Amino acid sequence: MNEVVDNTASGPEVDWAIFTPAVIVVLTGAIYLMVFPESAGAMLSQARKLIMAKFLWGYLSLGFGALIFCSWLAFGRYGQVKLGAPDEAPEYSDIHWVAMMFTAAIGASVIAWGFAEPIYYLQTPPLGIEVGSSKSFEFAHMYPLFHWGIIGWAIYALPAVPIAYMLYVKRDPILRISSACDGALPKRGRSILKTVIDVFIVLGIVGGVTTALGFGVPLLSAMLATLFDVPDSPMIKTLVLILWTCLFGASVYRGLKSGIKLLADLNIVLGIVVIVFVLVAGPSVFILDITINSLGLMVDNFVRMATWTDPIDNGNFPDDWTGFYWAWWIAYTGMVGLFFGRISRGRTIRQLILGVIGWGCVGTWLFLAIMGGYALYIESHGILDVQLILSEQGMSFLNALVIESMPLGKLTLAVFTLLSIVFYATTIDSSAYVLSSICAKNLHNDQEPKRWNRVAWAILLAVIAIGILRSGALDTVLSITVLSSVPLIPIIGLLCLSLVRWLKQDFGDLTKQPKHSKSVSQLSSNSEK
Repeated sequence: MNEVVDNTASGPEVDWAIFTPAVIVVLTGAIYLMVFPESAGAMLSQARKLIMAKFLWGYLSLGFGALIFCSWLAFGRYGQVKLGAPDEAPEYSDIHWVAMMFTAAIGASVIAWGFAEPIYYLQTPPLGIEVGSSKSFEFAHMYPLFHWGIIGWAIYALPAVPIAYMLYVKRDPILRISSACDGALPKRGRSILKTVIDVFIVLGIVGGVTTALGFGVPLLSAMLATLFDVPDSPMIKTLVLILWTCLFGASVYRGLKSGIKLLADLNIVLGIVVIVFVLVAGPSVFILDITINSLGLMVDNFVRMATWTDPIDNGNFPDDWTGFYWAWWIAYTGMVGLFFGRISRGRTIRQLILGVIGWGCVGTWLFLAIMGGYALYIESHGILDVQLILSEQGMSFLNALVIESMPLGKLTLAVFTLLSIVFYATTIDSSAYVLSSICAKNLHNDQEPKRWNRVAWAILLAVIAIGILRSGALDTVLSITVLSSVPLIPIIGLLCLSLVRWLKQDFGDLTKQPKHSKSVSQLSSNSEK
């Protein structure tokens, strides 16, 4: 295994052509949100509604297309192509790989939405279902599994393959998405196009990550206020943001293996503990029953949900939920694609795709099925008026009060609070690591960007989060995600085209799926850029 080298003194320099415009846009947006929160929020909301009204069909098509493309890669003739040398073992063990992958991609968002999302669907059911009906409860539990399931993880897996292929088959040492687009870019003007691509990737990552922070800071603030029986306040939110900045700043300063990997491992342990606790201490039979029921509902309605635009009634559900979720996954593709590709050395294309989609779904479904099942149980049995809490106090306090209603209330809430802190820290430090990598010049995949560059992005993410907190509107958070996803859509297309061209160039003589990955790996090692 190659050790990551941190060449702080003589390592890669900052690429100012990418760093400067990206920072200017980020700071301008943050300052505008802080100084003019209401007008900024209104403008962002209007833009999001316009995009979804005109291009919802495009987002749904991209999501379904990503699943089809990944299926072709995994089960087609190129599935056994090795992303590395013929006899090269995976750089990370399966457990470390899965831990870093899941925590970097999802983090505490599953906690932020785990209890609340089904309650939103109870209030506004999809597919014309009657409010308050038994069917509305069933679909309220199932829909989060769909939104956090196969299509979402396929969107994540798709860019990871061409990036890993670029790094470990084409042997391009530079860790950038623009380099993975080389197979689809014209020679004339390629340098300028690649710079533009990388700037848009940076802005997309910032949009996706700040959305997570926009949910996460109020969530943790509500948890701490409930835990210590004090009123929620801007002071608590500020302290939360400072704590996170210090934590993920320190982690990303230490680097990929000594910082991010350790936090990811801790996350997995804590995550398993809380999942088992809620299942055992909660209404186990009800949760298991409704989970099995939801899996069947999802299989029966998968294609309809994946393509439902509600063209006749023109309801808001597809725009506000499915369209938003696909935009959120797309906004994050730059970060997760680079991160997944970087940590997947030594695996085959099939292992990468099935690992990302399979283990990703297992992780999100476990969290959402158990937490959502618990929230629906206490709502349906009158134990806690969850819908009233959501309407009057919002989703952050809904999560805190639902968790506190569990056995060992305060202790359980304390554990969930700790999990949320570490979960979000892992997500943000992974993002800061990737952002600094994109903004580094001549960064080889076995090196890390300069420490000040990594810490600078951790701080910049906190600054934009302050702007979001100043706006104080959930709609603003959702709108930033949608807007930042738009320029990434053509970039995803370029990645697909580049990968297909490379595969045909390097393995065009394969007329059927190879039986042994080693023989294909030997071909890979001889391929030339």
